[in-house]
Amino acid sequence: MTEPHEISAAKNIGVGARIARRAMWVGAGLVSFIAIAGLWASDVRAQSATTDQAAHKLTSEMCLGCHGLEGFAPAPTPGETRFPMVLKDRFLGSVHGKRQCVECHTNITKIPHEKVEVKVSCVNCHEALLDAAKDDNKPDQIAKLSGVVEMIGRYMKSIHAQPNKEDQSHTNATCYNCHDAHYIYPKGTPNRNWWRLNLPYTCGACHTAELAAYKTSVHGQEVLQEGNPKAAICSDCHTTHDVQDVSLDKTRLLITKNCGNCHETELQSYMGTYHGQVNTLGFAYTAKCFDCHGNHEIKRVSDPASSVHPNNRLQTCQKCHLDATAGFVKFQPHANDKNFARYPLTWLASKFMLLLLGGVFAFFWTHSALWYFRELRDHQQQKSRPHVRTEALNNGDGKPVVYYRRWPAIWRIAHLCFAICVIMLVLTGMTLLFADTTWAPIISHVFGGPRVTGNVHRFFAASFVGIFFWHIAYIFLRIGRSWKTFRWFGPDSMIPNLADLNDAIGMFKWFFGLAPKPQLDRWTYWEKFDYWAPFWGVAIIGGSGAMLWVKGLTATYLPGWVFNLATIFHGEEAVLAAGFLFTVHFFNNHWRPDKFPLDILMFTGKMPLEEFKREHLIEYNRLVASGELSKYLVDAPSQPMTLASKILGFTLMGSGLLLLILVMNGFTHHLFGA
Repeated sequence: MTEPHEISAAKNIGVGARIARRAMWVGAGLVSFIAIAGLWASDVRAQSATTDQAAHKLTSEMCLGCHGLEGFAPAPTPGETRFPMVLKDRFLGSVHGKRQCVECHTNITKIPHEKVEVKVSCVNCHEALLDAAKDDNKPDQIAKLSGVVEMIGRYMKSIHAQPNKEDQSHTNATCYNCHDAHYIYPKGTPNRNWWRLNLPYTCGACHTAELAAYKTSVHGQEVLQEGNPKAAICSDCHTTHDVQDVSLDKTRLLITKNCGNCHETELQSYMGTYHGQVNTLGFAYTAKCFDCHGNHEIKRVSDPASSVHPNNRLQTCQKCHLDATAGFVKFQPHANDKNFARYPLTWLASKFMLLLLGGVFAFFWTHSALWYFRELRDHQQQKSRPHVRTEALNNGDGKPVVYYRRWPAIWRIAHLCFAICVIMLVLTGMTLLFADTTWAPIISHVFGGPRVTGNVHRFFAASFVGIFFWHIAYIFLRIGRSWKTFRWFGPDSMIPNLADLNDAIGMFKWFFGLAPKPQLDRWTYWEKFDYWAPFWGVAIIGGSGAMLWVKGLTATYLPGWVFNLATIFHGEEAVLAAGFLFTVHFFNNHWRPDKFPLDILMFTGKMPLEEFKREHLIEYNRLVASGELSKYLVDAPSQPMTLASKILGFTLMGSGLLLLILVMNGFTHHLFGA
C-alpha cells in the first residue's frame, strides 16, 4: 500500500515533468519563429534587391507593350490625368526615341505599376545631360544640348514662362504644354511635317478663339484642310521659344519681319514704303502686314471677305487714315522696280531716275576730275597763280589789298539759310530713305523718332521753299523796275545762252591742252547750272514731298499709284541733289587747286580784286570801261570776320562731307544690296 507522502511526491514529480515538457515546446516554438522570421526578412531583402534591379532594366519596349496599344487608357474623368497612349513608330523616330522611358519617368520602378503622378522636369533633365556631356567631353552632344539649354533660357524670358494671371502658382505654358515629349522631331525628318500640321491644335488648346479664326484663313485652310506643311503655322509668325506679348512693339515688329520668311518679295517692297521704313527704324506705329491683311483670319486678296479686297480696301485704309479717299484704293503697297509687267510705271520711274543720276554724275564728276588735273598741272608748271587768300591784308609792301564786293549781305544770308536747310533736309530725309542702314536708327532715335524727324524735315522743307519763292519775288521786283532795258540774255542774266555753250567747250579744250583757258563773264556756265538746279529740285522734290505730305488731298484728285511714283522721285532726286552739292558744288567753289581748301567768298561777300580779274576778266574789263568798278571796291574783311567765316565754312563743309558718306553708304546698300 502506498503511503500518502509518496503519493504526494509522485504528484509533484508529474507536475514538474509536465512543466518541463511545456517549456520545451515553447522554446522550440520560439526558435522556429525566429528562424522563420529571419528567412522572411531575408526573402524580403532579396525581393527588394530584385525589384530595384528590375527598375533599372525597364525598357521602352516594355512600357510600349501597354502604352503603345491603341485605346490603352480609358477616357479620363474630370480632374484626372490620363495615362497616355504613345504611337510607337512616331515615338521611336523622335529625338527622345533612343532614350528609355524611365530616364524621364523616374518614379516608375516596376511593371505593372500603380497610377503615379507624372513628374518630369525638362529643364533639369537637359541641363543634367549637358553637364554629363561636358564631363565626358562629347562635342557633338555638347553642341546639341547647348542649343536646347539656350532655347530653355529664351523660353524663361517669354510670356509663356510668366505666372498665369488666374493662377499665379502656374506659368502660362510649360514645355510639355507645347511639346508632346514623345513626338519632337529634328528639321528635315519625315515626321516633322506631321508635327507642323498638328501644332495649330496644340496652340489652340489654350488659344481657342485664335484657332477658330485661323481655321478660316488661307493659312489654316492650307495646313488643316490641304495638309500643306509649308503653309504658315503659329510658330512661323510668333516664333517658338521667344513668344512675347503681341501688344509690345518689338513683338509686332518681329511678326512683321517673320512674314518675309515666306513672302520675301512682298516684305522687301513693303519695306520701301513709309510704313516699312518706320518699322525698320524700330518704331511700330505705322501699318504692318497684319494691320492690312488681318492676323489669324488672313484671306486671299481675291476673297470678298479679305480686308484688302478692292471692295474693302478703303475701309481698311481708313482705320489709320481717317481722311482716306477713293484714290487710296489704287495705291500699290507692294510695287517694285523689278516687275515691269505688273508695275510698269514704277519700273519706268525708277529706271529714269537711275539714268538721270548716272548721267549727271558721269558728266560733272568727269568735268571736275579733268579740271582738277589740268589746274594742278598748271600750278606745278607755274602757269597760273594761286588763289589770293582773304587773310592777306596787304601785298607785303605795306599797301592794302583791294577787294571787290561780289555778294551783298542779303544774298549771303539767303545762301547760309539755304545751306542749313539743305543739310537738315538731307539728314532727316536720308534717315528715313535709308532706314535699313546701321546709322539711320541711331539718328532717328537722337531726334526722338520718325514723327519728330518728319516734323523737322517738313519745317526745313517749308523754310527752303519759302526762301526760294522769296528769291523769285525779289528777282521779279528788281527786273520789273528796269524790264524795258533789262537784257534777258545779257551778262547780268542767269538765263543760259550761246556764250555759255562756247565757254563749256572752251573749258574742255583747255582740259586737254587744246586751247588756253577761256575768259569768263559775270556768271559762269557752272554757276548758272547751280542756280537753275534748285528750280528743278523744288519742282520735283518739293512737289512730290507735298503730295506725300497731304495724302488725303492728293488722293482726292489723283489715283493712289501717284504715291508710288512720288516716293521714287522724292528720294532719288534728293540723292541727286545731295550728291551734286557735296561733290561738284564743293569742288567748283572750294576743292579745285585755285580754291583749296576753302573759299570764304560766300561768307564775307568779298574777293581780292586780283582774283576777281583772273576769274571774271570779261566783267572786270566791262566795269573798267564803264567806270563802274570803283563802286564795288571795298576794304578787306576784318580778321574776326575772316576767322568766323572759316569756322562757319569748315563746319558746313564737314557736315556736308559726313552726309555724303552716309548717303553713299545708303545708296550703294540699296543699289547692290551690300
